[in-house]
Amino acid sequence: MSINQTSSVSTEPKKSSIVSVEPRGLIEIDKVSVLFGKGDQVTTAVQETSLVVEPGEFVCILGPSGCGKSTLLNSVAGYAYPTTGSVRVDSEVVTGPGPDRGMVFQQYSLLPWKTTFENIALGPKLTNDLEATKTTEFFLDMVGLTKYRNHYPSELSGGMQQRVGIARALATYPSVLLMDEPFGALDAQTRLVMQESLLDVWSEFGTTVLFVTHDVDESVFLADKIIVMSASPGKVVAEFDNPLPRPRSQSMATRSDYIELKQKCLDVIRSESLRAFELQNS
Repeated sequence: MSINQTSSVSTEPKKSSIVSVEPRGLIEIDKVSVLFGKGDQVTTAVQETSLVVEPGEFVCILGPSGCGKSTLLNSVAGYAYPTTGSVRVDSEVVTGPGPDRGMVFQQYSLLPWKTTFENIALGPKLTNDLEATKTTEFFLDMVGLTKYRNHYPSELSGGMQQRVGIARALATYPSVLLMDEPFGALDAQTRLVMQESLLDVWSEFGTTVLFVTHDVDESVFLADKIIVMSASPGKVVAEFDNPLPRPRSQSMATRSDYIELKQKCLDVIRSESLRAFELQNS
């Protein structure tokens, strides 16, 4: 069942209120390096990396553990600051977090003392949405959790909690949705359902998505474009356009173009993972 299968609320009024002349969600990462620590303890997490994500594009970032994927994502979110280079969203330099960028983490990061409704309502209230209640009702219905509106996070399954997280991130109508391994903690079947549900939501809103994952199959199923990062220090070493048509279903995993793209990604990741192992033992 998809995230928005149970939705009965018309999206037209809300859509018409956010129409803009220029497409929103352009991400420009220009020669970004991110260093942590000082003196002899300096670690380069990301090394002079450049990337452009077009408005409405769904881009997945792959790479070995510790290659700086999350750091790069956090630099777009405004949680990490480039040591050199710059990050722009819709031509504005990112200097900190903002409502134009919604973030979904691997850990559900819901406030445990707030209900499903209250967690989703956080964004609309903080951004002074004059129709915060109506906006919250809309997204609550969109993710199929209306009857769980008064439940607390501890009373929800992992998949439900992540649906709340996605709804909360979208409730400010961001131009960019940033996702850091959001389905990594879910069981295999729930993960597949959540992937299809995410694509339903993305096709509905056309939000730019930058999605970090370790899962090659997940990236091939979801993305328009797949970025592969090197072993630490992380930088972009490969970029693949995804030829799979949309809409997508899990049955596409047997297609020759799916298998070919998956193998290309695996070849690069294997090479980088071996290099990372060698560096750790040198």
